[in-house]
Amino acid sequence: MTTEQTAGAVMAALAAVADPADAVFLQRFFKTGPGEYGEGDVFLGVRVPQTRAVAKRFAGLPLPEVRALLDSPVHEHRLAGLIVLNAAFARASGARTRDDAERERLAAFYLRAVRDGRVNNWDLVDASAEYVLGEFLLDRPRGLLDELAASPVLWERRVAVLSTFAFLKAGDASTTLELAARLLDDPEDLMHKAVGWMLRETGKRVDRTLLTGFLDEHAGRMPRTMLAYATEHLDAATRAAYRAAPRRS
Repeated sequence: MTTEQTAGAVMAALAAVADPADAVFLQRFFKTGPGEYGEGDVFLGVRVPQTRAVAKRFAGLPLPEVRALLDSPVHEHRLAGLIVLNAAFARASGARTRDDAERERLAAFYLRAVRDGRVNNWDLVDASAEYVLGEFLLDRPRGLLDELAASPVLWERRVAVLSTFAFLKAGDASTTLELAARLLDDPEDLMHKAVGWMLRETGKRVDRTLLTGFLDEHAGRMPRTMLAYATEHLDAATRAAYRAAPRRS
């Protein structure tokens, strides 16, 4: 029997595998309390592998139905919508199925969702930014990421940084390093983690000397969390030396 390709059907499928105990845990884990970064987010209690399994059944979901998922207050609905969007973008990017007009439409759809505040927690950003916006911008001008990195909205800045993961996987660290230098003074710990993570991946995937060159110049200004993430895979002595760098403003 053909699966009904609607947002309502996705929501019902997620509800069928939800665990109320997990919902309580996830509400705490994603900091949904007053004043926390995920304030007000609602969880059903569906773990990521289950959400991915559900999303796989709805690969043909039309964009208006994806938008209905992204407009939901329920976290797992939004995550499922983004996973479906990732798959649609991958299909439009395939060697035999490439459709540049569709890729542009999907990237614009994603960017609108970001700017409308629908991609609004770290896992939602991390599960989508590189796979849609990053892949789209691989062979295009990247000024859009500068705009997002300058946004007052935490999640837009994180989208900018995480989009560069696609570039790193293609062997290009230039944009990652540019954004990292711009974001040294970002006030948010979640941005310190994101930037540090992408710097670490620069050293692992592209060129270790690019990472150490950045650290030589900026270690003394980097927030402690950013520095810890960036140096995580260096040898103990090198890691200790960078972490002991004199602090400067």
